[in-house]
Amino acid sequence: MAKVGIVVLADTETHGDLGRIANALTAARELKEAGEEVAVVFDGAGTKWVPELANQDHRLHGDYEEIKDSIAGACDYCAGAFGVKEKIKKTDVPLLKEYSGHPSLQRLVSGGYQVITF
Repeated sequence: MAKVGIVVLADTETHGDLGRIANALTAARELKEAGEEVAVVFDGAGTKWVPELANQDHRLHGDYEEIKDSIAGACDYCAGAFGVKEKIKKTDVPLLKEYSGHPSLQRLVSGGYQVITF
């Protein structure tokens, strides 16, 4: 079984950003369906996706729901910096602050995860 960490850094502002989050969700779903261990982390501007995807009216909400149990969390520091911390707190996505207020990528790497960024 492979272990894959998917780190979403894409912003929410462009069509290209929408393509990156769609690809991240698709990759997570494919890996999950294949029985691989997946940990999705929203970091940087990518934290802005959490409240967007949690919105039932968003066109990728269904994809988000399919991989929700694979979401490790969102960066606490970046969620504050990008103004979405309070919105994320209203979702089931935990805020991660393992390393200076950020998620620990070292934890993923030392845990044997291959890390992919979108």
